[in-house]
Amino acid sequence: MAKVWSKRFDNSLNPFIEKFNASILFDSKLILEDLNCSIAHAKMLGKTKVLSSSETVQIINGLENIKVQYLEGKFSPTPPSEDIHYCIEEKLISLIGETGKKLHTGRSRNDQVGTDIRLWLRKEIDNLEILITDLQKAFLNLAKSNIYTLIPGYTHMQRAQPLSLAHHILAYLEMFERDRERFKEVRSRVNTSPLGAAALAGTKIKIDRNFTAAELGFEKIYKNSLDAVSDRDFCIEFVSASALLMSHLSKISEEIILWVTDEFSFAKLTDKCATGSSLMPQKKNPDVPELIRGKTGRVYGHLQALLTMVKGVPLAYNKDFQEDKESLFDTVETVSSCVKAMTILVDEGIEFNIKNLSDSVENDFSNATDLADYLVGKQIPFRTAYQVVGEIVKYCIERKVLLKNLKIDEFKKFHPDFEEDVFVDLEPFNVVKSRTSEGGTGFTQVEKEVNNWQKKLLL
Repeated sequence: MAKVWSKRFDNSLNPFIEKFNASILFDSKLILEDLNCSIAHAKMLGKTKVLSSSETVQIINGLENIKVQYLEGKFSPTPPSEDIHYCIEEKLISLIGETGKKLHTGRSRNDQVGTDIRLWLRKEIDNLEILITDLQKAFLNLAKSNIYTLIPGYTHMQRAQPLSLAHHILAYLEMFERDRERFKEVRSRVNTSPLGAAALAGTKIKIDRNFTAAELGFEKIYKNSLDAVSDRDFCIEFVSASALLMSHLSKISEEIILWVTDEFSFAKLTDKCATGSSLMPQKKNPDVPELIRGKTGRVYGHLQALLTMVKGVPLAYNKDFQEDKESLFDTVETVSSCVKAMTILVDEGIEFNIKNLSDSVENDFSNATDLADYLVGKQIPFRTAYQVVGEIVKYCIERKVLLKNLKIDEFKKFHPDFEEDVFVDLEPFNVVKSRTSEGGTGFTQVEKEVNNWQKKLLL
């Protein structure tokens, strides 16, 4: 079949330019969305009497036939069709004849592709919502079994204060919840129909844009036809939200990579989520978190590509926008696979070494703040207490001992208000237990948050 625009031209496209111009090899992913879009458009044309009843039925039946053929593997969109939209139109005309040529009345490929990609992305956001929820459930189950497990907390990658391991894990549930909220916000803007904006100026054909929007499940329509066909904000917003989600996945990936090293030995990988070396038989490599960490840059790259694509592009539609799909498609695939992989890793791929974690918080100065707080409890100003404890820590370091190794007489040399009960306050378990401020790592607060998350995630 000749090109849809061929009568305007005397000569055919250079074969390389034809291939360069085509998008069929990647936008065929939108086939079901394009068919549903076209069915809704045909129904609307029938409702507004632009098509007769028999023409409407013939076109819709033809489109449904194409859908069945595709789902049964009997129709595969391929070159030389330029894109999925024209490919389906060609197929429809071959099935029902001249009537098929009436389908495109009152629309352009500009508003058509904009509609298709929104339908596709809306579905993918819903799927991602389920995946993130599953990920949160995996983290919550891990937290539930580690409320009273202690782990060193860090700032600047230096030992800071001991924490409940569950509290550390619950921090990621908060991050993933923000991710879920962002995707919901993006979905609300994705769920706007550009169909009927035509090429850029609307159409004189009698159409009902609100009808097609309702048929396709859109909440509203674009109010400006120029904006409708040129808006790719929703793509950028989605990839931006995805980039933030990937940053969170990369953060926990980095921590897991550190935790399973011999140097940390806080955890170990199970055989289900680790690989070996082709040369070194002793190796057990954290490939899953390393891949997630690496794929984060891939999504960041897509965000930069999309931002650059829209920069300085004049109204309305431009061929630049063909570049939105591969970045968007790959982002969805990358983020979805990384979320699934992390869920499996947390569910079955990591085991914490409770003894090493316990030993680690017994052998540092991360209880120094509690020593200062002990003096504060004796009505000593915090800054004074802080300086006293700084001197004590220096004293310990010079003698290569810990705070718990000092005698009470040594404590009293630095301040007379120290008593024997100071050793109770210095116990790591008690250090963590005492952090009872709302949102803190104290066990009562962590138990409360675990219960809140169980209700939220319906566990």
